Amino acid sequence: MSGDAAPGEGGLRAALAAGRFAVTAEIGPPRGADPEALVRKAEFLRGWVDAANVTDNQGANVRMSSIAGSLLARRAGVEPVMQLTCRDRNRLALQSDLLAAGALGIPNVLLLTGDHPRFGDHPGAKPVFDLDGVQLVETARTLRDDGELMSGAALSARPDWLIGTVENPFAPPLGFRARRLAKKAAAGAEFVQTQYVYDFDVFERWLGGVRELGVLERCKVIAGVGPIRSLRALDHLRTAVPGVHIPGDVERRLRGVPADRVAEEGVRLCVEAVQRLAETPGVAGVHLMALGYEHGVPDILRRAGVGPRPPAATAPSDHPRHDLREDSGHAR
Repeated sequence: MSGDAAPGEGGLRAALAAGRFAVTAEIGPPRGADPEALVRKAEFLRGWVDAANVTDNQGANVRMSSIAGSLLARRAGVEPVMQLTCRDRNRLALQSDLLAAGALGIPNVLLLTGDHPRFGDHPGAKPVFDLDGVQLVETARTLRDDGELMSGAALSARPDWLIGTVENPFAPPLGFRARRLAKKAAAGAEFVQTQYVYDFDVFERWLGGVRELGVLERCKVIAGVGPIRSLRALDHLRTAVPGVHIPGDVERRLRGVPADRVAEEGVRLCVEAVQRLAETPGVAGVHLMALGYEHGVPDILRRAGVGPRPPAATAPSDHPRHDLREDSGHAR
């Protein structure tokens, strides 16, 4: 993993480097230009997470850009993980945005292929997909470690973010998922955030395959969790979110309580999931996806016994960069 952190230092890189159980969450930028809409969400998470993803037109729906959202989150005291998808950009724009993130001191990037536009609010938009998620990870590693563009041209200064990716242990074919993560880790991914984990049997079999492939030494696994706070949300996850499997015992628990207790039962299930994952060898942390319920994240983490977090250096500052004109040996 690039860059060792000092013991006790806050932030995602430090947590993973020190072997401390990491906690990340998500912030969905607003459909509008109001910065306070994002800042309010970030303030609920401050002090409770090591970092928070700022999504990139999540679900192929137009929102404020992830770069702007990451800067706003950082100013609000939350370390950002800037998401970047291949859906809307060709290789020029992807590399440009990665360099911008480095120049602006955004410390983490999460690189993914992205949902097709037909699933979002502009179904007629032309998809790009010039690169896929694996190629984008490799491109980011080359920018950072080799100081080169895809064209082979040398950079004047290298970025220094931590590189993340995503994986869905529950998407068929199940036997392929561990090998796909191994491919991403070989390309340069240093951490992975997974799809929601409700089926622990499937997740632990996938984790065993990841371990057998030697991936855990190179790429830290951050398992996705989230509260199911209504039967409507349960039905949406079961029918409309690819690769999410809700085991029968989870569904029975949620359907077996009075309507006014479903939300609390969903939170209780999430707390139990965080606790179980914290005790699972090979799991480096949890990624708590609670879009629209950011104010409930501290309570979930408190009840699970994994918060609050050490302070992170999130205020804007002069971020050291590698100047290749003075260190030309890194440019090839």
